[in-house]
Amino acid sequence: MAKKPLSDGAFQILKAAVRSKNLDRLYFFYGEETFLMSYYLETIKKQLLDPLTESFNHHRFTSENFDLAAFMEAVENLPMMAEHTLVQVDDVDLFKLNESEREKVAAVFKDIPDYCTVIFTYLTVAWKPDKRLKKLWEAVESNGLAVEFCKQDQKELIPWISRHFASQKKRISNELCAYLIDITGGTMTALSGEIQKICAYSGAEEIKKSDIDAVTEPVLDAVVFQMTDRISEGSYDKAFQCLQQLLKMQQEPLAILGALGSHFRRLLAAKCLQEQGRNSYDLQKLCGIPDYPAKKTMESSRRMEKAFCGRAVEMILETDYKMKTSYDDNQRLLELLVLQLAAEARHG
Repeated sequence: MAKKPLSDGAFQILKAAVRSKNLDRLYFFYGEETFLMSYYLETIKKQLLDPLTESFNHHRFTSENFDLAAFMEAVENLPMMAEHTLVQVDDVDLFKLNESEREKVAAVFKDIPDYCTVIFTYLTVAWKPDKRLKKLWEAVESNGLAVEFCKQDQKELIPWISRHFASQKKRISNELCAYLIDITGGTMTALSGEIQKICAYSGAEEIKKSDIDAVTEPVLDAVVFQMTDRISEGSYDKAFQCLQQLLKMQQEPLAILGALGSHFRRLLAAKCLQEQGRNSYDLQKLCGIPDYPAKKTMESSRRMEKAFCGRAVEMILETDYKMKTSYDDNQRLLELLVLQLAAEARHG
């Protein structure tokens, strides 16, 4: 097989291959958008396998039952009463095999039969190829396509959400689609579940914001975003309400502090980019976040002073140190931090 890119454009290459029903022989699937990964796995399975003979031609291994000899045999096995076989391996870190095993795997990758497609998936184990192990890495790089399933941008998600509501005979505005993306964290996995709940709750054809708020619990980052906006306004009471909401959601103080720190670092980065005449796309690339939160962060940062963002990051680091080294109550330290940040914002 010809050498293919391992990151940039890999998802588009996969989409084109599925669309044309011209799949390659070796794939590595990873990334946080597990709903999308599952969708492509099922689509590939339907293209390659006949339901009547699937049990003979679909060979699946996991980290618990993976056996190298059995894997090699599955790759070589001829299809039974069909044209293709599919070998799926879940959460097996090939780069942690011993040298002899790695060499055998590399040899398999170089000579996968035309009738076989091999897919390695990574959900609970990270896909972290060790390029120092040259024989295996070169076999992966030359013969496989590593596809990262990332969070989709708002422009892809809004029509997707609308279609899912329409399938339940419901209508939803683009503005409410964006709001739903914001409070759920924007993964298709989370959105799919929330759409089902909202449709079951709402008795009307047109979805309203009250329908969403009634059954959807916002994710940590969404509430932290609201809290930082209240802090930037010097509105301690409202910021404290956001904090109490997170604590009622049983979020750990350290997790809240971590999300708060990440957000203020992005705000500081946004201020620096603004000074250079950059836009939200540059922030998206710099921080590795989807387009919608990048735009929201850029807009939010315009209401803040750069000095305040920098001081906020320092105060969060100081609180993190206190949480990890003192005997003080973490919740009290977090509440004190929110009060201090609101006071700092009032004074610029």
